[in-house]
Parts: sequence; C-alpha cells; structure tokens
Amino acid sequence: MRERTDLEAQLSGIKDLEQRLDDAMTLIELGEAEDDETAIGEGEEAIRSVQTEAARRQVETLLSGEADQNDCYVEVHSGAGGTESQDWASMLMRMYARWGERRRYKVETLDVADGEEAGIKGATLLIKGHNAYGWLKTESGVHRLVRISPFDSNARRHTSFASVWVYPVIDDRIQIEVNESDCRIDTYRASGAGGQHVNTTDSAVRITHVPTGIVVACQQERSQHKNRAKAWDMLRARLYERELKIREEKASADAASKTEIGWGHQIRSYVLQPYQMVKDLRTGVTSPTPSDVLDGDIDPFVEAALAQRVYGTTADVSDID
Repeated sequence: MRERTDLEAQLSGIKDLEQRLDDAMTLIELGEAEDDETAIGEGEEAIRSVQTEAARRQVETLLSGEADQNDCYVEVHSGAGGTESQDWASMLMRMYARWGERRRYKVETLDVADGEEAGIKGATLLIKGHNAYGWLKTESGVHRLVRISPFDSNARRHTSFASVWVYPVIDDRIQIEVNESDCRIDTYRASGAGGQHVNTTDSAVRITHVPTGIVVACQQERSQHKNRAKAWDMLRARLYERELKIREEKASADAASKTEIGWGHQIRSYVLQPYQMVKDLRTGVTSPTPSDVLDGDIDPFVEAALAQRVYGTTADVSDID
C-alpha cells in the first residue's frame, strides 16, 4: 500500500506539472493575441515555476534504491583532537537535525556521549520522513573542519575531523536474522538531562555484534526494555546497511571506491578561516557560505553526490537527459 501511494503521488505530480505547463502556455498565447504584456509575464513566471518543480522531481528519481524510501539513522563520531573535534561533531549533529527540520521530518536523538569540556564524542539521530535514507545515504564518510579554534587561547588555526555514518531503518518488508549468542549486551546509566530516574538506573543499553564489531547504543527512553528494543532495531539496520554495501561493492569496483568509509576517506571540507568555503571532494560542488551549510542547507551537495552515484557524473542533475 505504501508503494502504491508513492506511485500515485508521483503520477499525480506529473499530471499536475503537465496541467500547469498547459495553463501557462495558454495564458501566454492569449497575452500575445491581445498584446497583454502582464499576462505574458505571468505565463513566463508560471513556466519558470514549473521548470523548478520539474528539476526537483527529477532529483527524486535518483532515489530508487531498495531502502531509499525508509527513515534513517545518522551516527556522528568525533575524531582525534579532543575538545576541538568533539565540538565539530556537535556542529555536524546540529547540521543534520536542522536539515531534517527544514524538510519537516521528525528528528529524534537516540544516544549522545558528551565531550569532557564541550561538544560530543558521538551521537545517533533517528530521522523519520519519506526518502530520508535516500537523501542522506551519500553523507557517510569523514568531514573536515578548518577554523580558528575557540578553545585555543593563542587563536591558532586547527583542523578537526568527524565521521558520519548513515544507515536505513528496516521495516516489515526486510527480515534480518541476528543470532543473540553473537552479541554482547551492556547496560549503563544514561547521561545528560532526564531527571533523577535516568541518573540512578542502568537504563541505557549498548549492543556489540562480535562477528562484525558493530556497536549500537540507545539511551532515549527511561525504560531499559524500550532502549533494548530500539538498540536491536538499530543493530539489524546496521547489518542490513552492511549487506547493501557488500552487494554494491560486488556489483562495481567503482562503486566500492565511492562508498568506502574510513578516516582516510574525506568527503567534504568546511573552511571557516582564513577564508570561507565548503567543498565536496567527490563532486567538486562548493558553497561560499559555510554558515548556511551548517544550518542544514546541504541539498546541493546531496543532489550532486546522488547524481554521481547513479550516473557516474558530477553534472548538475537538471542537465542530465
């Protein structure tokens, strides 16, 4: 039923674009016949609006992977560098939360490990919305920040790293079997706000999948039982994402080079000083306004990375026939 609803929405959108284009052309024809410049201008503006909407829908056609329509988890982890990189990780966490809010997605914080002085050591967000995984799947990798450190009394320039991992929430259509004997389960006290109960009970849950080394954690709920259930869901999702990645690597050696995740594989640089620029190292897309990007305006980078993955090109999506 969900697939049917999605298809109906796509067909309805196409029919709507066709009708709007036809109405605009009719308005221009009438304007030309009556020498009405106002009507002609309105028709041309309507065509530009249709063109913008058509380009947006063309980007959505790139989201055809088997899990692209699903919600997703976004994990952010600070790299070496102590407080500086932990602050950078918190900035990235906020960036993805703001991106989700811009799209009217629901954003939940499932787990946060606070830094010693500022920022975070790591965090996991759950972003709920149509095509959330499809949009964010190319964000996995290492993100680099260059700035004058606010934590350095000598005001020196620092370079910080943080890693991002995006994987889909699996639904009832996808069955993932996990052998519990392969897992180690630890409970601990949750950190951060939450009241006396959170701080005095071992409600947080961490699950380690020994064969793969995958670790997931959840401390969102006050109940250990609920946190355990969510942690199992996260683990199954990570294992599923791992299987998708293995399939992609087998299908194409080129795809493997694009999707490999590691500290030596930076995907984007954010420079705040001595100049301001954000550059995607895979596609070459740049932005002269890092403040906008860090406030969630990452769509140009996402769209170019999706086009590169699907078409093997960094061209603007609207230029692809």
